[in-house]
Amino acid sequence: MTTVETATGPAKTMVLNMGPQHPSTHGVLRIVLELDGETVLKAVPDLGYLHTGIEKSCEDKTYSQAITLTDRMDYLNPLGNNLVYCLAVEKLLGLEIPKRAQYIRVLLVELQRISSHLVWLGTHAIDMGAMSVFLYCFREREEILKIFEFVSGQRMMTSYIRIGGLALEPPTGWIDRVEKFLKMMPGRIDEYESLLTGNRIWLGRLKGVGVISAEDAVAYSMTGPTLRASGLAYDNRKMFPYSSYDEFEFDVPTSTDSDCFARYMVRVAEMRESLRIIRQAIDKIPAEGPIRTEAPGIVPPGREKMKTEMEALIYHFKIFTEGFSPPPGEAFVTVESPRGELGCFIASDGSPKPLRCHFRSPSYINLQALPKLVQGQLISDVIACIGTIDIVLGEVDR
Repeated sequence: MTTVETATGPAKTMVLNMGPQHPSTHGVLRIVLELDGETVLKAVPDLGYLHTGIEKSCEDKTYSQAITLTDRMDYLNPLGNNLVYCLAVEKLLGLEIPKRAQYIRVLLVELQRISSHLVWLGTHAIDMGAMSVFLYCFREREEILKIFEFVSGQRMMTSYIRIGGLALEPPTGWIDRVEKFLKMMPGRIDEYESLLTGNRIWLGRLKGVGVISAEDAVAYSMTGPTLRASGLAYDNRKMFPYSSYDEFEFDVPTSTDSDCFARYMVRVAEMRESLRIIRQAIDKIPAEGPIRTEAPGIVPPGREKMKTEMEALIYHFKIFTEGFSPPPGEAFVTVESPRGELGCFIASDGSPKPLRCHFRSPSYINLQALPKLVQGQLISDVIACIGTIDIVLGEVDR
């Protein structure tokens, strides 16, 4: 304990642990709070309880094997993690991806963005005491997971985006399922807003809480909805388009209120923009065409080709037993994950395994602004601030 001067004279402060077992820390996050009564004087996030070691594990696997590890990093954005990793390796190899594969990638990562925002909205609503919204959000997320399972055979850890394109040809009828979701979802987002946006308790818990200026957000290197809620329209899909995003029309939602409520409004608006992108992607995807680039020795040959051509069978065997060896060099790529700027750095020494694999994870970097957000707030506001940063501990403790 330390003594601080208050309006009524000297008072003792208390140091309190929040987490790592606290349900509202959204994973094993420990925050050491220094309190004057219920007012936060200082907050220190303490990380490292998850210790996954994903980056080091990637360096012990071949380039293709490491894709399965990226799924498990930010477990609410597996397809986005697949994408940034594959784009970095493709940059290293100088591969050109077929347009059909690029459009399907865009459609799937935007579905993933909506799925992630639904988990965020549902869990944040529960943190704030709103039970119903959690059930509704997970009802809609279930429909997205069904689409992922139909397309890839797996609900969450799909490993569907591969180096050079996609793992499989999407099954017949998958577009119809996406169309059905597109028809249903706008009304559901309206439903969430009717429950929350004008709700007095919701406004009381979020309005004016966790304010951070645009200058401070930039100084802390924040990205994603947390930055855009402070008024800066910075989005990697617009700034540094990848996977043909420059061919899509969409807006970057922003707010100048810079508080927890602004971050909520930005994410809700982002779900609507993702629906717009998915609609355009459906219209752009050609009915036929390759889903993988032609790169013998790097990209596995098609199933039928492998069964009928000896060279294809040899390539298939060598890719899955030995891997492939990119030329020595480095590549860095960034994408816009649901949480912000997700980067992947790959260094090659010419062997079949990466010399170095590093991810610039937005959760980890956005979290460093938490002490600034909660200073002078109440303990209950700390939970609101953690929630609206939208962290995933699997991505923080890589």
